[in-house]
Amino acid sequence: MQGDIEESVTAGAHALFFPHGLGHMMGLDVHDMEGLSEDLVGYGDEAERNPQFGRRSLRLARALKPGFVVTIEPGLYFIPDLIDQWREENRHPEFIDYAKVESWKDFGGVRIEDDCLVTADGHRVLGEPIPKTVADVEKLSAT
Repeated sequence: MQGDIEESVTAGAHALFFPHGLGHMMGLDVHDMEGLSEDLVGYGDEAERNPQFGRRSLRLARALKPGFVVTIEPGLYFIPDLIDQWREENRHPEFIDYAKVESWKDFGGVRIEDDCLVTADGHRVLGEPIPKTVADVEKLSAT
């Protein structure tokens, strides 16, 4: 990507690589509610679902409260059909360097997920920590 970060997000250019939100509530109600309306789980009175591609798939836009368990799952995805479609439609050329994206089309993607308990004074990551830095991932692959 290139250009101003805020402008690219406002325009929706980021959604080519990140077509969903950063996480969602955890529990049976999350996936079970999708057919009924995940808005009942992930949204409260403080926010409405945004219709923009890449934002309309946000599954959590409510104020967090102690006791909630949420996923934090940033990702980066290279979806060949979507890349081809956007390139053909010349979407966001001021933000997306399609020549460089072409070399990553077969990569697939990567997502890092932590599951967190919201506490009164912050959060607690549930489960074993996962490697997140390049150095930690390289150490893992060396073993």
